Parts: sequence; structure tokens; C-alpha cells
Amino acid sequence: MKTLKKLLLMLALMMPASIFISQANNKPLSAQKIVSVNGTVSEILAALGLENNIVGVDVTSTYPASLQKKPKVGHNRNLSAEGILALQPDVVTGLAADLKPELTEQLKAAGVKLVLFTQEYSPNGTKNLIRQVAASFGNKAKGEAMIKQLDADLASAAKKMQASGKPKVLFIYARGTGTMMVSGEGTPLEKVIQLAGGQNAVNGFKDYKPLTAEALVQADPDVILLFSSGMQSLGGPSGLTSVQGINQTKAGKAKRFITMDGELLTGFGPRLGQAVAELAQKIRS
Repeated sequence: MKTLKKLLLMLALMMPASIFISQANNKPLSAQKIVSVNGTVSEILAALGLENNIVGVDVTSTYPASLQKKPKVGHNRNLSAEGILALQPDVVTGLAADLKPELTEQLKAAGVKLVLFTQEYSPNGTKNLIRQVAASFGNKAKGEAMIKQLDADLASAAKKMQASGKPKVLFIYARGTGTMMVSGEGTPLEKVIQLAGGQNAVNGFKDYKPLTAEALVQADPDVILLFSSGMQSLGGPSGLTSVQGINQTKAGKAKRFITMDGELLTGFGPRLGQAVAELAQKIRS
């Protein structure tokens, strides 16, 4: 009996790809009701053919568009157990980093199975995440097919980066002029800019910090990048040019403002190659 316990413990320690917490029943995951609280995980599940099993999603789950018709449980950074449990899921899945410990405990106490993953913002990280989700939900073959398409998309994107030079790209997160932040080192935005053959126009700090006129002028980007929703919140390009310091930059003088869908740009999911190709083209046009 001791030998069996030791063997089971060793097997558990050898399975870090996904985190399983609380097993409510013995049905395969592919046959259970799922709440997904991460847009990238939701996209992978849909591509695996499990969209009909999804009974609720967070607000970042916007692709495919049909997911937007699913009941919403809030933003993945601000979830409540009540909203999730009201949908009576068998499984809650997403990224471990998004769920607060108290939420995890509440869901466990309610007998809900949690299948949580980790994500690294790189092509290999995306492939690993796809494999983790596909293996956990019982469809490794479709996962490998997704990865094959991702490799093809990334190879196609690389062809768009033959031009010399690395444009300096400044990403601004905007929710109206009252909330404007720039992305620093180690962010998904910096990673995707680099994959597209550009360089982050700012450095010297991690994550995000408030946008200032002084920082804008010092960064002097060639291109300014926003989420499509962020540009809309400013009232369009004319609203952006009214922000102090914008017109003193190369990007502002040339009106080189570009936008992309937020989930496509930062999701690092199956469409990563498409995101890189689109961004590569836009920062050079």
C-alpha cells in the first residue's frame, strides 16, 4: 500500500502541464458543462469542437463571435463564485493566474472541477497551451492540427518582415483620455511587437505605467498602436491627436496610428500567426 501511495505521488508531481482541482464526477471533460474564464482558452475549446459544452464565459472570450452570445460571468480579473455557480457548470477552466485563492476555494467547496493552465507569451508557449487544453479535454489530434496551422501562419508572417529596420512601436492602452497607459517590458504587447519585427518604444519599467507627455516625447515612436476599442474610446484619431505630446512624436506628425482587436493582438492563442502577420504589415505601411 505504501508503495502504491508513493507511485501515485510521483505521478502527480510529474504532471505540471495543467492543474486539476476537485473532481466532481467521472464523466470525461469533453462531455461536461464548461465555464471558461479566459478568452484564449475559450478559443481553443471552440476549435476543439466543444463550443456547445460551454455554458458561460468571461468578457474576454470574444472569438469566435458566437461565444459572445454565451452568458457572461464578468472579467477574468474580477470574478465571483455566485455568477459562475448560477450556471451550474461541471468544470471551470482558464488560467491559474486569473483566479484568486478565495474564488478557487469557493468553487472547490461547491464541488466544481477546476482545470487551470499556465501561459507563456511566446510561440512555444502558445503551442504548449494548445497541447495542454487538447490533452485535458480529450482531443490531442485536433490540438496538433491547430499547432500545424499555427506554424504555417507564423511562417507566412515571417515573409512580411523581409524589410529592413525595426520600427519603434508605442502601445497605448486607453479607456478615454482619463485612463491611458503604456506597455513596458515583459508585457504580451512587447512580445507581439517583437515577433512582428518591431521594437517597444519604451523601456526601463515592467508592465504598464501612466502615459505622460514627457514620456511620449522621449519615446518618440514611429508608430502608435492601440486596441480598436481604445481608439474608439478616444473618439478616433482626432481624439488621439488632442492628447498632449502626441503631435510632437514622429508617429503623431505622420499620423501613423494603427489599431487591432485586443484579443487577437494579446491572446497568444491559435491565431497568433495571423496577429503577427497583421501587425507586421501595419507597422510597415
